[in-house]
Amino acid sequence: MITVSRVHLFGAALMGAAGVALLAAGSHAAGGQATLAGEMLLLHAPAAMAATLGRKAGSLHDMIARWAILALMLGASLFAADMAARAFAGARLFSMAAPLGGGLAIAGWLGIALSAAVRAKQA
Repeated sequence: MITVSRVHLFGAALMGAAGVALLAAGSHAAGGQATLAGEMLLLHAPAAMAATLGRKAGSLHDMIARWAILALMLGASLFAADMAARAFAGARLFSMAAPLGGGLAIAGWLGIALSAAVRAKQA
């Protein structure tokens, strides 16, 4: 059965794999923007995994954490996709893609903090 947790963990693992690939590309050919994209993914992939496991363990408010993890993953991925497009295609993904992605990632982090605070009040 496909669960939200499995989708989050699967997506986070793909983010990690893409992050390693982008770091390698940045190191060998594509330069700093590919490296930045890889770093963004590799920093947020384990955070998404940890938050998913924290949600499953009951340490985070379930619904708030679900949305926060999604925002974190989408935001980091959108930011990284824009950096990768700049590195490989020489063009942006779309106007304001990186700031939107960064904002979503920040919102995801804040949502995870909120889910911990709300859960603490319930416990």
